Amino acid sequence: MNGVSNAEWQARKQAAIARGQGNLAPVFIDRAENAEMWDVEGRRYIDFGAGIAVCSTGHSNPQVVSAVQVQLQRFSHTCVMVTPYDSAVELAEKLNQLAPGSTVKKSIFVTTGAEAVENCVKIARAYTGRRGVIAFNGGFHGRTLLAMGLTGKITPYKNLFGPFPGDIFHIPFPVEYHGISAEDSLQALETLFKVDIAPTDVAAIIIEPVQGEGGFYPASDEFLQVLRKLCDEHGIVLIADEIQTGFARTGKFFCCEYAGIEPDLMTVAKGIAGGFPLAAVVGKAEVMDAPLPGGLGGTYAGSPIACAAALAVIDVIDKQGLVARANHIGALFDARLRELQTRFPAVIGDVRTERGAMIAIELVRNGDADQPDPDLTKAMVTMAYERGLVLLSCGNRGNVIRFLPALTIPDELVQEGLDIFEACFNECAE
Repeated sequence: MNGVSNAEWQARKQAAIARGQGNLAPVFIDRAENAEMWDVEGRRYIDFGAGIAVCSTGHSNPQVVSAVQVQLQRFSHTCVMVTPYDSAVELAEKLNQLAPGSTVKKSIFVTTGAEAVENCVKIARAYTGRRGVIAFNGGFHGRTLLAMGLTGKITPYKNLFGPFPGDIFHIPFPVEYHGISAEDSLQALETLFKVDIAPTDVAAIIIEPVQGEGGFYPASDEFLQVLRKLCDEHGIVLIADEIQTGFARTGKFFCCEYAGIEPDLMTVAKGIAGGFPLAAVVGKAEVMDAPLPGGLGGTYAGSPIACAAALAVIDVIDKQGLVARANHIGALFDARLRELQTRFPAVIGDVRTERGAMIAIELVRNGDADQPDPDLTKAMVTMAYERGLVLLSCGNRGNVIRFLPALTIPDELVQEGLDIFEACFNECAE
């Protein structure tokens, strides 16, 4: 990039782009391939973030690149709501087939995960004629106004941006590590029904099968099954937010398959299109058809280029066995991280590897879950970048390191990246 350094680009970025759209590391990428990236100074990085679970089939996957090139030669945009095209129909058919459960499905396309979430609420309200939506503490559902209202974390997502839409309610997410049981969450839901809103006035409950920004806490199969039963009893639409958990990331194509439940609506984005902006709502046809024609959509919804990329991604996942591969990657991380935990039991409070390649460790002081260590977490992430490893943090208390490698990452790169991580840990934690 004409010899311009990371520091120079960072200075230009800060002068040109609003501070609210910050960046985790002052590293400007020049090129990337599969699970490796090179910055403008020629430095190599092993990528354990995949653009926040987006490039699950690897950076610049050849099959995805080829599909995009072919589509680009045909046309780049017509608007699927004006003159549609084959790739959108084919992709909707694929998603309807892949979605859990035997009920007939339909899909719509939008551009971002937040749009998918907001459209789920619109569809649920149209279908039920009700107003209320219940979400969970620690959940993350996007940065648009309604999605922020659903998000269960103030800083940085909601701070300074209120007031938020009404008729949104939050209950605790069950996290055994922090002493919140499934029974606690269900009791809070029952209290909510008695105190704030009747179940007959609730349009939807939205839940991430594994909380993403909240800290990679998985909901138990039993909890999701009880939620499904409660929603059936009260006529409430159950929305599974699979934006970060979908497309083989968790060792199932969609994470809610672990619980054997069929959500009424499901949001998908991130890993759907190999890095091209695309999101969708997939759900039971009867529910999806509740809005009137023209009530759903968007100018860039279902970009033909992104749809072509998504079809290629699904094909790669199938042909390369990436659902099983996610579990293999999870096992590699599990062995190394648990060995590290045995050496640092007072620092690594919890290792979460039960959902494929959606992996996390929680850093604490004195082995106490109630003493988070965000300073160590930040130091670890910073040092990792300095040594050529891309890491991401998350968690309501800023003390969780999450690992989201491409599902196509070779075993040797996993081990090399974990060697770097372990060296950083040895230096930071002692």
